[in-house]
Amino acid sequence: MTQLEMARQGRLTPVLERVAADEGMTTEDLQPLVAGGRVVLPANPAHRGLHPLGIGERLRTKVNVNLGTSKDFPDLADELAKVQVSLAYGADTLMDLSTGGNLPRIRRAILDQAPIPLGTVPIYQAAVEAIERRGSILAMTAEDLFGVIEAQAGEGVDFMTVHCGLTRRAIERLRGQGRVADVVSRGGAMHLAWSLHHQKENPFYEDYDRLLEIARRHDVTLSLGDGLRPGCQADATDRAQLEELLTLGELVERAWAAGVQVMVEGPGHVPLDQVEMNMKLQKRVCGGAPFYVLGPLVTDIGAGYDHIVAAIGGALAASAGADFLCYVTPAEHLGLPTAEDVREGLIASRLAAHAADLVKNVPGARARDLAMSQARKRLDWEAQKRLSIDPLRFEKVRRERGTSGAACSMCGEFCAMRLVDQFLKPNGRPDASGCV
Repeated sequence: MTQLEMARQGRLTPVLERVAADEGMTTEDLQPLVAGGRVVLPANPAHRGLHPLGIGERLRTKVNVNLGTSKDFPDLADELAKVQVSLAYGADTLMDLSTGGNLPRIRRAILDQAPIPLGTVPIYQAAVEAIERRGSILAMTAEDLFGVIEAQAGEGVDFMTVHCGLTRRAIERLRGQGRVADVVSRGGAMHLAWSLHHQKENPFYEDYDRLLEIARRHDVTLSLGDGLRPGCQADATDRAQLEELLTLGELVERAWAAGVQVMVEGPGHVPLDQVEMNMKLQKRVCGGAPFYVLGPLVTDIGAGYDHIVAAIGGALAASAGADFLCYVTPAEHLGLPTAEDVREGLIASRLAAHAADLVKNVPGARARDLAMSQARKRLDWEAQKRLSIDPLRFEKVRRERGTSGAACSMCGEFCAMRLVDQFLKPNGRPDASGCV
């Protein structure tokens, strides 16, 4: 049985109890959210050593890290180094998007090292194997797709991105719409090319019940991918995007009816003034299912700095209802990220998530900010380091540009905290040394 089905029966599973404790909630509060599909608990029983988490309403905003090899950079060791960086800097989940090297071996190695949920995009492996065996992505079959899903589910993958909403109808909507960037999703492009070449419906849509059966048997959370997400500001919130979203809303209800946990993926490149509307629209169309967004990126000119662009959009998106942020690195649109790119992208997304949690009054969020403010007031540098999102960076800057005194090297003897504290104390008056 899935976590969704057990929650509907009122069963308090160890996974649900662990998540409730981590979130500072009671199981009585969390159980109906899981039962109603508004929270997912991605926890494949085959994933050994997993520390489960929840994604959805009333919970802390989660952050995912994408990693994985490519044909040009197939080195497993590099990806495992990124896994360690991700864990050290607080990633909530990982997604293996590998397309180069021995894909099953890479995925199993990541699973062995990752005590956090792991996601995949199964069509990547199916496409790579179709090229290796038959010379073309177009030679991929429906059996290839479902075979990969079955295999990955058996290995312990916790959630999978499946582009079920990219139907032939959606493709025709895309044709009629006309776009600047057309399709920027790799998985979406693969489905579109296959469907047009064979003049057949997307297998994940046509045989969705088969997909649900596999997901239910292994308790894999389905992440309904947005293959037609906008890839530039000019394409945001167009008819093609909305056509796919309407289909995803219907598929959410079918997943719930089958007892399968499900969340929905969202845009993409979205102008700042459209972000909130997109979040509310998705929640309305998809019945409150958890929403997983890439960014969104609020301008197209941030190459080299897209982690900042995504953090701006992510903070606003999560404040307006998004539950799960996919990080973006400085290398987005440019190349495969390094371990340092992963660190910078993850820190930026975690800051965005925390900023949103302050707005959403997530338990513990405001307390941490208050503790940091109090430590700054006391000029307590050790407490500030402990409370900062990147203690190593904090320590490095202090070591290189700090001061031997209590204040920082920017303010020194003109430290506002010290000066104001002297005069605000009852009967406070500085002595000759400047101290009260």
